[in-house]
Amino acid sequence: MDILRLALAQINTTVGDFQGNSEKIITCLKKARHGNAHIVLFPELTLCGYPPEVDVKDDIYNAAAILHDGKLAGIYHKRMLPNYGVFDEDRYFRRGTTETLYDLDGIVFGVSICEDMWYPAGPPERQATAGAKLLLNMSSSPYHVGKIQSRERMMSARASDNVAVIAYCNQVGGQDELVFDGSSVVIDERGKTLARAKSYEEDFLLVDVNLPGVMRQRLRDPRRRKGSFNYVIPAKSIEKISLTSVLPISPSPISTPTLVPFRSTLEETYTALVTGTRDYIRKNGFQKVVIGLSGGIDSTLVACVAVDALGGDNVTGVSMPSRYSSDHSKSDAEQLAENLGIRYETVPIETIFQGYLDTLAPQFKGTQFNVAEENLQSRARGNILMALSNKFGWLVLATGNKSEMSVGYATLYGDMAGGFAVIKDVPKTLVYQLCEYRNTVNPVIPQNVIDKPPSAELRHDQKDTDSLPPYDILDAILKAYVEDDYDYEEIVSLGYDVNTVQRVIRMVDTNEYKRRQAPPGVKITSRAFGKDRRLPLTNHYKVWE
Repeated sequence: MDILRLALAQINTTVGDFQGNSEKIITCLKKARHGNAHIVLFPELTLCGYPPEVDVKDDIYNAAAILHDGKLAGIYHKRMLPNYGVFDEDRYFRRGTTETLYDLDGIVFGVSICEDMWYPAGPPERQATAGAKLLLNMSSSPYHVGKIQSRERMMSARASDNVAVIAYCNQVGGQDELVFDGSSVVIDERGKTLARAKSYEEDFLLVDVNLPGVMRQRLRDPRRRKGSFNYVIPAKSIEKISLTSVLPISPSPISTPTLVPFRSTLEETYTALVTGTRDYIRKNGFQKVVIGLSGGIDSTLVACVAVDALGGDNVTGVSMPSRYSSDHSKSDAEQLAENLGIRYETVPIETIFQGYLDTLAPQFKGTQFNVAEENLQSRARGNILMALSNKFGWLVLATGNKSEMSVGYATLYGDMAGGFAVIKDVPKTLVYQLCEYRNTVNPVIPQNVIDKPPSAELRHDQKDTDSLPPYDILDAILKAYVEDDYDYEEIVSLGYDVNTVQRVIRMVDTNEYKRRQAPPGVKITSRAFGKDRRLPLTNHYKVWE
């Protein structure tokens, strides 16, 4: 058999939904059989969903089942268990120790799982050295900006280095704070991408692979004849299991494989936010959401994402003006709601705010107006949104961005209140870029929202720059410190003001306690707060000194 027909079943699973996940698997198996596929490949841990994060017993593995003709032909246990960033697989799984190759009518293939492929001297290298022409990789690789292209470049390098065809099937959809982009691929022995599935959508990819090309390329490339080098696990004999094909190749070959083009970075990022938000809401049993609409850029972006995720009929925007709310903010919020076609409510907080001030007057007597009074307004708004959530079953979407969460420019039990924080990993400068991108799709955002200086409007003539460095400077320092692990001296060496760097780092470190109490949100950068970046609340590091 020279031509092998592969099916890549890129599906959206839910952790613990064994019945729902099984139904999707069976549906795809039927499609694969109908399409005369010889092999159908699923994402990592398709049956239970990924990441399971349930330590049910001591002796468990991240495992792949190889099924053939209605029977279990073999099991592969993942060897390279990631234990960095958002991954905790060493905490849950044992490491695999054995390997098996499968011979399907003369076509030898190996199976690996996600991280196994990321190591140049990982299990796929061993499988190729032992004779595998086809390397199948099941994956649940979460998204961050730039990940899709860099991952495919890595796969291309593995294919050409091992002179083997790689079929890579990735999970798609949102799971808590993670978004899986799909973007499954088949890459030939020279590193050329033959087929690519959609990103952020379930997809079923059928691809015909010409395996004799592998042998011809290996004859030209002597590296495979030199054996395996630097393999991290002691070499053992590899068992080979013979399988007999039960399906003929289709009489009508697939002449033009599907090769879905890459999206632009902004479209990719925006779609990740939509996908993560939609799946978090739907998978947790909610149908509708409520958002505090201030007329500012952050709540505007959250509202757009919510509408694109759920439809305008399922989104309610609430304007909660106080004595410090500008007329243009109220009108901008109303115009946005009209453009998006969402329900719009106005609930003034002036009476509540004054009631707080009157109640606390004896305790606040003789003090100056400061953040205590400012935050009373934000907490009043948080209470109103949570009351609407309790009454109508709407999920509250918090609107804070990564820049604010980083430095604590947010109010606990106020604007941080909510069930899901859509843009908690989106820096402020990127918020503006995403709003401008959204307007190229459909100009729903009033231009004044984008143009006006950002303000919390908790006191007269307040601007964010009263409390923070300009966002272009702040975000650059935050990226260097939070995402790139630059230390204080390295950031200063980039040309930033010493006092500004000290101040920003100090704010990041001292506001970890706030971030621990924030709702979950979509991860879209290389390092988000939470599981991705863990910091002790009580510490005396003081790296800014």
